[in-house]
Amino acid sequence: MRSGLNSVVLILLIICLDIYVFMGIRAIMSNAAAPRTRTLVYGGYWLVSIACIATIILLPYLNWHDWKPIVRSYVMAILIGLVMAKLLTVIFLLADDVRRGITWIIQQFGSSKTSQPAEAPGGITRSQFLTKMGLLMGGSLFATLTYGFSNKYNYRVHRIKMAFKNLPPAFKGLRIVQLSDIHSGSFNNKAAVQKGIELVNAQQADLVLFTGDLVNDRAAEMDHYMDLFSQIKAPMGVYSTLGNHDYGDYYPWPDRDASGFSKQRADNLERLKQVHGELGWRLLMNEHVLLEREGQQIALLGIENWSAMSRFPKYGDLKKAYEGAAHTPFKILLSHDPTHWDAQVRPEYPDIDLMLAGHTHGMQFGVEIPGVKWSPAQYFYKEWAGLYKEGAQRLYVNRGFGFLGYPGRVGILPEITLIELV
Repeated sequence: MRSGLNSVVLILLIICLDIYVFMGIRAIMSNAAAPRTRTLVYGGYWLVSIACIATIILLPYLNWHDWKPIVRSYVMAILIGLVMAKLLTVIFLLADDVRRGITWIIQQFGSSKTSQPAEAPGGITRSQFLTKMGLLMGGSLFATLTYGFSNKYNYRVHRIKMAFKNLPPAFKGLRIVQLSDIHSGSFNNKAAVQKGIELVNAQQADLVLFTGDLVNDRAAEMDHYMDLFSQIKAPMGVYSTLGNHDYGDYYPWPDRDASGFSKQRADNLERLKQVHGELGWRLLMNEHVLLEREGQQIALLGIENWSAMSRFPKYGDLKKAYEGAAHTPFKILLSHDPTHWDAQVRPEYPDIDLMLAGHTHGMQFGVEIPGVKWSPAQYFYKEWAGLYKEGAQRLYVNRGFGFLGYPGRVGILPEITLIELV
């Protein structure tokens, strides 16, 4: 009942949004275009808007969860992109309406009145300027999101050198490739993924570390990609851990009971653990291994998902993983969620030298150019992409190899990280 009411409210809000934006379009085009052009623009606008509203209404009846993940992603991306573009347009339209309301009040009660609208640069009224800016910005946002569809397999290697005073000499020059957030259930282009795998192996890493979210929900999502990811090799091994999506918590398992337990979910998790082994990856479940070179050792710790945010699971047990590793001079931690660093790692384990995380994807949207690093992710995560330092400790947040939800990337491209310890 409550769900149905929320859906009705959402649809009514979207309809109001459509009408408000249409009023802005009509105000711009009423005297600036031929009747035939206006008809085409108005008709096209409402055709798209009605199609979106109809899709939202029908989704619950279309076996949504049975659709191919990539199809779901595109549908949701287009729907959300259109709504976001219209919301951005509305900001400018509202600014103009507020401006005009204030002007009207001043004219009614002020000492001076004017009947002529003020002009903005270029000889157009402020209303026309703000309306055109709103439509331009909204259209640009939607166009940018559409362009981002082409970037989802545009892999980038981020190379970084890290210096640690306590690194054993035998490990100086150690080359580590970090991968994170593969989300194989979102892929739809095996050849493109193969190129990413080849780029991973081209780095000639001594060690490959994966920091979680191999799938979106189900272990079966890896079936079509086992032959690809099993190609990833390194002389010192490939080690992995789990992310929040790997547990299947977000999938509507049909056998889930009133307490939330699902045998299908439990079996799925066990199968996913087997997948890591079949790939040749050593899955670290709240445990550590000692890596040795020339008689010297460092510790590699890996825990299950641990988040400081209540909406994400806290299955990890760092205390358990740490036991027996205190004596090693240098420690690397694999922990999927970067909020773990400030919440537990730094205050309780100051001798963990390097933590590797992922999870944020850099929101798959942002700007990264010299001097500018911005993404909506920064409003949710203090550490959201790249290298962070506090005292002698380091955190690196990988931007993700795959994608989830939005089937694309704008500015924040899929990442393969090459870390060299010096």
